[in-house]
Amino acid sequence: MIMKFVSVLFLLILPFSLHAQDTATVKRQAGLFAHATFKGDVAIIIAGTYPKLIELSGGKEQMQQLIAERVDELKKQGITSFEGTIGTPGKIYKADTQLHCLIPEQIILKTAAGRYLARSYLLGVSDDNGESWTFLDVGNMPADVLRRLLPNFNEELKIPAPVKPEFLAN
Repeated sequence: MIMKFVSVLFLLILPFSLHAQDTATVKRQAGLFAHATFKGDVAIIIAGTYPKLIELSGGKEQMQQLIAERVDELKKQGITSFEGTIGTPGKIYKADTQLHCLIPEQIILKTAAGRYLARSYLLGVSDDNGESWTFLDVGNMPADVLRRLLPNFNEELKIPAPVKPEFLAN
């Protein structure tokens, strides 16, 4: 009787532990990607970027140049540094042969006048059933670009609309 109870309990808990393992992997890898972004480690950023986005951007060298230009643009706008955190990954969705997962991200942009809190989302994409993940920042990505990058995108995964950054006093 006790063995039967333990077996039933195991079957009930197993789906939750599998989901926890899946989201733990994507969260760890998203954290490494986000940390590289905040530190400006272009090599790790490119290694963690969804390959089709790199291709659409013109290749690794072009992507590196685009990242450098974006950092320069932020500096010209008065942003002295940025940091942030990632949140708990959402549900993992099957999209043809891929897995997709939305990960919330909070970014603090520092300026001479104060700090701004921006909320965005990384979309994790796995081509190997969750063993490894690459990422796209989809916080402000137009829907048509997302569809070009991910033609089999699962419509059940809803990407929230972008929100305006919030000013935080120093």
